Amino acid sequence: METKKKLLSISVPLFAVMLAFLIGALIIAALGASPVDSVVYLFQGAFGSKTNIGNTLVKATPLIFTGLCACFAYRCGVFNLGGEGQFIMGSVAAIWVATSWGIEGKGAATAALLLGLVAGGIWGAIPGILKIVRGLNEMIVSIMLNYVATLFMGYIYTLVLRDGSVPQTLPVPDATKLTRAIPGMRATTGLLIALALAVAIYYFLFYTSKGFQLRAVGLNPTASRFNGFPINKFILVSFIVSGAIAGMGGAAELLGTQFRLMSGYGLGFGFDGVAIALIAQRNPIATVLVAYFFAVLRVGATTMQVGAGVPTSVIEIIQALVIVFAVAGTALVRLPEIQQLLVSRAAKKEEK
Repeated sequence: METKKKLLSISVPLFAVMLAFLIGALIIAALGASPVDSVVYLFQGAFGSKTNIGNTLVKATPLIFTGLCACFAYRCGVFNLGGEGQFIMGSVAAIWVATSWGIEGKGAATAALLLGLVAGGIWGAIPGILKIVRGLNEMIVSIMLNYVATLFMGYIYTLVLRDGSVPQTLPVPDATKLTRAIPGMRATTGLLIALALAVAIYYFLFYTSKGFQLRAVGLNPTASRFNGFPINKFILVSFIVSGAIAGMGGAAELLGTQFRLMSGYGLGFGFDGVAIALIAQRNPIATVLVAYFFAVLRVGATTMQVGAGVPTSVIEIIQALVIVFAVAGTALVRLPEIQQLLVSRAAKKEEK
């Protein structure tokens, strides 16, 4: 029975991807282009050369962090929609260390990553505290804090750390930048940190007693409370850890790829992370794979537009359809009627 449920949970996102690509192919054909050629150009853009593979890994790195951020919070039954703000606050902390502390090198990079983690954790704690103390809706609070973080970042790059007449911060010194994870590729050690985090979170959630308790709170908080679990403590910790993950992701993105804050920095990463976590069904390892899939679509979209003449907006439509179909499919298979059908079929097979 459990094996069937796992296979069903895996098949839902795969089916969502195939259905979204099928509809995307129809749209491409309606535009007068060849769906086959378009897909070939898409994957050439993502995998056609060592440089392209590196670019895909670079694009996937921040998505992994924000996806893990949402994944961890959702496992505790709370909805952290503030990944973007926590990502930005981690970046703000990192640029402050990199440009204002007067230190450079690996020590400065380590300090920037750690302070980014702390800043994201503090920013993530705010909706958690307000939910516990005042009973406020964490989704509304965390979304609003995204705007606060964006405005605060604007204050930093236009006034506090402004680089001359240009509304952007001073750049990260070369000695403080993250090193390359793979020789000849742009992917930095930020990718390795993201992958290590995914493994650590997976181990914590599924192989430790505290992880079991956190998942129990997410599945049934009422039953967990009657069993003596500290519900409020788990909620607050889940927000802090979730925000810390996003904050470290912001620091890694700044030190490894962007190197300075400016208008538009971090835009969309948080909500992409939410979608990635939902498609991955709150599994940290699956979150890495889905984040990489999103990166493939985005990196390959430009090549597809140049080679096949298909606008990049088609890829955005496919990505949106994957989200819709995956979430709808997951909700469908969790209906009591579907679950009862699976149980009855398993019982019949045992009788035979």
